[in-house]
Amino acid sequence: MQKMSLDAKAREHLERAAASSTGRSAETVYGGHEHLLRQTLITLRAGTCLAEHENPGEATVLVLRGRVRLASGDDSWEGRTGDLLVVPSARHSLEAVEDTAALLTVVKTP
Repeated sequence: MQKMSLDAKAREHLERAAASSTGRSAETVYGGHEHLLRQTLITLRAGTCLAEHENPGEATVLVLRGRVRLASGDDSWEGRTGDLLVVPSARHSLEAVEDTAALLTVVKTP
């Protein structure tokens, strides 16, 4: 059994994102390429965007801090601290409206 503080990791990665020229930082906290389930802590400075990309499988975004906008085509959804967004299976992007820490959970389709 492993235990970690996502709150502490979020603080650490928000500092890294603030110092980074890209305005973001990420760490896989569970899973990886050898697992079907993968959970990644993503931190973004306000105004930073993950450009439109494909969804590798079923996915959700749990907003731990801040506010994000998830967009797919003409649709968009905002998520705030504590919100869970279901990522559409279509191409999509994620923009930080405020400095944000979020947990991306993906189950890859076989």
